[in-house]
Amino acid sequence: MNIVLLAIDTLSARHMGCYGYERNTTPFMDEYAKKGVLFKSLYCQAIPTQPSFTSLYTGQYSITHGIVSHSGTSSLDKNAPFLTEILQRNGYTTCAVDNLSNHKPWFVRGYEFYIKPRPKDSSRITCEHYNAYATAWLKAHKDEKFFLFVHYWDPHAPYIPPERYRNLFYDGDPCDPKNKSLEGQFRHPLRKSRKTQWFDKLMPGITDAEYILAMYDSEIRYADDGVRQLLGSLDELGLMDETVVIILSDHGEIMYKHGIFFSHYGLYDDDIHVPLIIRWPEARKKRAQIPHLVQHIDIAPTILDMAGIPIPEAMEGKSLVPYLNGESDQPMYPFLVTEECSRMMKWALRTDEYKYILAREQDYRGGPMRELYDLKADPHEMKNIAPERPRVARDLEETLEGWIADMMKKNGLTTDPLIAHGLTLGAAWVQWAKRHGYW
Repeated sequence: MNIVLLAIDTLSARHMGCYGYERNTTPFMDEYAKKGVLFKSLYCQAIPTQPSFTSLYTGQYSITHGIVSHSGTSSLDKNAPFLTEILQRNGYTTCAVDNLSNHKPWFVRGYEFYIKPRPKDSSRITCEHYNAYATAWLKAHKDEKFFLFVHYWDPHAPYIPPERYRNLFYDGDPCDPKNKSLEGQFRHPLRKSRKTQWFDKLMPGITDAEYILAMYDSEIRYADDGVRQLLGSLDELGLMDETVVIILSDHGEIMYKHGIFFSHYGLYDDDIHVPLIIRWPEARKKRAQIPHLVQHIDIAPTILDMAGIPIPEAMEGKSLVPYLNGESDQPMYPFLVTEECSRMMKWALRTDEYKYILAREQDYRGGPMRELYDLKADPHEMKNIAPERPRVARDLEETLEGWIADMMKKNGLTTDPLIAHGLTLGAAWVQWAKRHGYW
């Protein structure tokens, strides 16, 4: 059995048709999901990219593997379980078409082949570049038992889709002087660089935030066509019926709410709710939708289980094979925990009904230290009800703090790792906000 793991960076489940989005952003993946198992409630362990992918590879919470932020100084322990090393030891030819190794060295662990696309004609690596390398590698290794990881950077910011995609979801005036929807963005610490390196490259004078959102959706449509192309190549090579295909993302993206513009921090569902589509030819349950909470740490155990390889005890996630085989329809988790320590220092606990966000330090917006959202009544998390429902907030905080304390004890920690680590990307933002009198 071969395995293809396709990660589409910064893809929020909320912007996909198969998750209820109204725009036709993902026609291919929507249809593909009908042929496999669609997990409706996958949440990432941490944001942004580095801690998220580290949890995906190790099957461990960030509080265990120690990579709690992006661009931090921590290193992954050489003894931490790592998916590709285990697959390689068990006879898989392993290949990544990716550039995560530019960020941290452990992302090359276990790979016999590590291909970093470097296009000569563009400063931006697109899914077409990745597909070209991935398809060439597949042709050369189609007779081997392989694991192939392909990591698209589309639709990560800046959202600059090819010209042919730019009019798919917008027909207004992006430069209407009466439109003030981007004013909040121009009070952001990154306002100058975003204008010169992003907005002006699309069109000088942009005033409409909806136009930027439309470009994000256009990038998703472009990535969807990339998935169509890559899986079409897999089919043409006669590999589809002997290959597991897993499609997911490392984290999502917030467009413009909560004072956050076109980025991924805050631990709202726009950020942490990501897609998961699995098509496993050997699965007894060929087509299904799974509503229950699952998380990134479940991916590595699931892949090993499908491959018939024992799951290391050090992995903290659970195999999703019982769902894939129709052996279980029961929830695995009463709640999930996620964190961030890059631009903001926060923990979040999510149940089916509530989201509770607990800040360890004031963020650059001067936002609330405690947030509670009723996800049934307020799925877009627009009204913080912590002041109105103090008992619910207290109970969830006790559960969250208890979980953190248990994990700290398990891992021999004496200080909350977010506090011990400190902010990386956001520390300067906090000082900037103070200087400008934001709070």
